[in-house]
Amino acid sequence: MLKITVGFVLGVLVGLIFGPSAQVLSPLGDLLLRLLNMIIVPLILFTLIAAVNNTNSKKLGKIGGKIFVYYILTTAVAIVIGLLLAMLVNPGLGLALPQENVEVPEAPTFIQVLLEIVPTNIFEAMVNADILGIIFVAIIIGVTISSLRHASETKLNDWGNTLLKITDAGSEVVFRILNGVLQYAPIGVFAIGASAIGGQGLDALASLAKLTGVVYVAVAVQFIVVYMLLLRVFKVPIIPFFKNVSEAISTAFMTSSSLGTLPITIKSAKKAGIGDDVSSFTLPVGATVNMDGAAIRLGVSAIFAANIIGLDLSFSALFGIVLTGTLASIGTAGVPGAGLIALSIVLTQAGLPIEVVALVAGVDVVLGMIATACNVTGDLVGAAIVDKSEKKNVSGVQRYTQEEAM
Repeated sequence: MLKITVGFVLGVLVGLIFGPSAQVLSPLGDLLLRLLNMIIVPLILFTLIAAVNNTNSKKLGKIGGKIFVYYILTTAVAIVIGLLLAMLVNPGLGLALPQENVEVPEAPTFIQVLLEIVPTNIFEAMVNADILGIIFVAIIIGVTISSLRHASETKLNDWGNTLLKITDAGSEVVFRILNGVLQYAPIGVFAIGASAIGGQGLDALASLAKLTGVVYVAVAVQFIVVYMLLLRVFKVPIIPFFKNVSEAISTAFMTSSSLGTLPITIKSAKKAGIGDDVSSFTLPVGATVNMDGAAIRLGVSAIFAANIIGLDLSFSALFGIVLTGTLASIGTAGVPGAGLIALSIVLTQAGLPIEVVALVAGVDVVLGMIATACNVTGDLVGAAIVDKSEKKNVSGVQRYTQEEAM
């Protein structure tokens, strides 16, 4: 963790000193992202198959139900926090709309999103890193292996146990590769910091300082008011939890990639004591569906756009932004250009100009870093409280059984 932090700080300094010239280091950063992306598919596949085999279907359904309620609620709260803070600070006053034409990808329908979860080709889903499709395939394979293991026929039972052993061995291989990748991480993070700051500079940040400041403060509020409160309610020790997951949060901040950080997120969950049955399912789903940081950006950007054109948003318009933003951030997850689609949906629904997208792009790198850190933190907090609730239920059942036996 310390090496990665030092690497990033040095990268920022190099970026500020050498400016655009620092982008010559970008291939070293790209290599880190490629290494992390390389192990995402086998990591999800092996760990989720093992989790399905170690968790009964009823429990898996309960975990899924709990985590999706958590995603919806925390995403809605994130947008509200972004809206309230933006209304207090009023970013965007005095700015003019850019004259650029913004091409927005067509938003998929809800039915299309659901259908895309089931891949038409298993190998194509893996090649394209279709995370939701891979999760679906892993669950199907895991359930099938579990049925073989519990079959009455000895031959099928042996096959099932053999396949599970292969899966467990595959998981161990992937985690050993991940440990090797992490040895290179400080160098990659140094290069990412230098090339990003060198190419972006502080000029863009200064010109949209209010917008950037509001997003960062909103994320801080999300951390303190939402995440820490939930951890306290579910009796998860706050300081040890954040100490154990700090590597995932810092990597997410530096790489601006929830999926790229996923291998480290899963490893951090293990370090935090979150059960494999919960983390193997919730974290890959959360990396594509749960976007609290993106939701904050939607809320702040909506007020930002309204202030530019001098529009006072009514209560009903604000409610519409919360509802639309929550559904858009979840419904467009995993779709190419998801952030652009979600923002355009919210702005269009509220009658605001989508040209704001081009204006916000000036600080997209800086906003993306904190938004991704928030996304990953939200995933880990959700996994922690669901895991805690599952363990509490198990202990309660065991205590009830013991009392009944007496």
